[in-house]
Amino acid sequence: MYVKDADKLIIKHLKDSGRMVLAGTVHHSYPYCWRSDTPLIYRAIPGWFIKVTALRDKLLANNDKCYWVPEFVKEKRFKNWLSDCRDWSVSRNRYWGTPIPLWVSDDGEEIVCVGSIQELQELSGATVTDLHRESIDHLTIPSKCGKGTLKRVPEVFDCWFESGSMPYAQQHYPFENQAKFEANFPAEFIAEGIDQTRGWFYTLLVLSTALFDKPPYKNLIVTGMVLAGDGKKMSKRLKNYPDPTEVMDKYGADSLRLYMIDSPVVRADSLRFKEEGVKDVLKDVLLPWFNAYRFLIQNIIRLDKEDNVQFTFDEGKPVSSGNVMDKWILSYTHSLIDFVKVEMAAYRLYTVVPRLIKFIENLTNWYVRLNRARLRGEVNLEECQASVYTLFSVLLTMNRLMAPFTPFITEMMYQNLHKSISKTMFKGDSDSIHYLMLPKYDASVVDHEIERRVAVMQSVIETGRVLRDRNTLPIKYPLKEVVLVDADSTVLDDARSLESYIVSELNIRKLTVSSDKQKYDVKLTAKPNHMLLGKRLKRDFKPISAAIAKLTDSELMEMEETGSRSILGHVVEFSELHVGYEVNSDSGSYAAASMRNILVLLDCTTDQGMMDEGLAREVVNRVQKLRKKAKLVPTDKISVFYKFDGADKNNADLMRAVKSHQNLIETAVKSPFSGEPAP
Repeated sequence: MYVKDADKLIIKHLKDSGRMVLAGTVHHSYPYCWRSDTPLIYRAIPGWFIKVTALRDKLLANNDKCYWVPEFVKEKRFKNWLSDCRDWSVSRNRYWGTPIPLWVSDDGEEIVCVGSIQELQELSGATVTDLHRESIDHLTIPSKCGKGTLKRVPEVFDCWFESGSMPYAQQHYPFENQAKFEANFPAEFIAEGIDQTRGWFYTLLVLSTALFDKPPYKNLIVTGMVLAGDGKKMSKRLKNYPDPTEVMDKYGADSLRLYMIDSPVVRADSLRFKEEGVKDVLKDVLLPWFNAYRFLIQNIIRLDKEDNVQFTFDEGKPVSSGNVMDKWILSYTHSLIDFVKVEMAAYRLYTVVPRLIKFIENLTNWYVRLNRARLRGEVNLEECQASVYTLFSVLLTMNRLMAPFTPFITEMMYQNLHKSISKTMFKGDSDSIHYLMLPKYDASVVDHEIERRVAVMQSVIETGRVLRDRNTLPIKYPLKEVVLVDADSTVLDDARSLESYIVSELNIRKLTVSSDKQKYDVKLTAKPNHMLLGKRLKRDFKPISAAIAKLTDSELMEMEETGSRSILGHVVEFSELHVGYEVNSDSGSYAAASMRNILVLLDCTTDQGMMDEGLAREVVNRVQKLRKKAKLVPTDKISVFYKFDGADKNNADLMRAVKSHQNLIETAVKSPFSGEPAP
């Protein structure tokens, strides 16, 4: 009979015998076998223990000598576990496993712990070639105390005892490789899941402390648990996760690796695995990065084909450039190298990968975007060579930094880049990117002033784009003015120094900078963060919400500076508000927004000339789409013809726009734009 089915019979027997005190049902969590999905039964059995409680103080002292990432696991979870440690049951009652080498007399008074094959042979008088149970269970050892023969205990070791023995067992220490073991112990670092604070991390430390009174590792990286999308444990039985092989076939192993490394898992938090997240890494990180690489290769080929210049890259022979964006991306690259080396030395993956991904965004969305004309040779040959050299240098460095995280795409790119690298540049084998060391940091290239200036420029452009989107003003249509307002004159000077990029990217006529917010009649407005304040204030939320809406510009500025404000008897944090800017309607048609404490105003008024230019840019867009549809490359020559439908009255605006901006269209499509019929 199944043990749980016996409950009713036991209750009946107790009732019949008059010994029933209480019968009822209690709902509580209960452990189930993960294979058979049946309840587990607790049963007290004899076992063999290691007296860990006697080692508690030494364990805590040795834990203090180790460096953990993240640190809270060491100071809280693991330290608490050690402080409350219990004696460790190391025996298991099963057949398969490593036999516990204890030979015991029938009365349990005499115990011999055998330390080697040689010792077992000497004590038993038998030849031993196999340590599995079937080969040694029959061996006996004569008692030295007159207790007959000693027999091996039937238990085998807990497999965690074996995992904790890993540093010694892998070297067959102390029987062999003593010098090799001593040279590599303790380990430089290990990495495992957070559940191993009660598993591998613990058993390693217990055995090392018991044997040598020292920790078995210097550094530990603790990872979180990867859960199914519904937050439950991944289960083969439930099939609540996508097949990893299919995920890698669809999106590539690099996408999966980067998704996992840039996740809460590397901070010892749980990750709800979403296949869409892997897809987003491919779409938002790897493809833009690959497109930048492809654009570089296209322009190296174009240099050779159109300008008869064979490009060769050599770090020792840099091409000088006075271009501010070249200086910026090189400075940013070497700042990144320094950051990566410092953070990797501290085992902080959770800071490194986000910075690498941010760098890819800056490379593709800023450097390549703002330098397309130079890279394509549309400025002059000298500028083209300088920009191509810069982009090649940055991509090569980026690939070397990313190789440990995305080994496949970096190797693929490197095999092509390698063809253009000077044969004398690398010492030693350079046939694979994985043979190369990380690039060296060059402090002389780093220019913090340029990095600051570009950061201001980026903030202005990003805020301007947000304002265009909010007011449904496509970037193709020019606007009159963008205004930057900031009390810091350095910020204003930084923006003015890169005015040409701001004007071009936002497609505006002029940039105005000012330190006087009152001149444009701009004021701060605030709304409560319902999620934060509503949960905290509950019934008082409604009146405080109304009071927040009435806060003046000066009150909000004071609150921003102090960080909080008392409102109707409650302290409200500035971070608990949604703060925005509002422009007085009498001050013109400006729209306002801020980013990173920089206030940007956009003049949203348009005139006919601006509308015509926007239409001309729409025409350019349609031509480029036709070029793409025909699968043409940028170097392919094209001829463009157009014809208006005279019956369509709406074509008058388009006809005027095309004729008044014909030069703009021809420059953009690199072809005559003719109203003559196609031949």
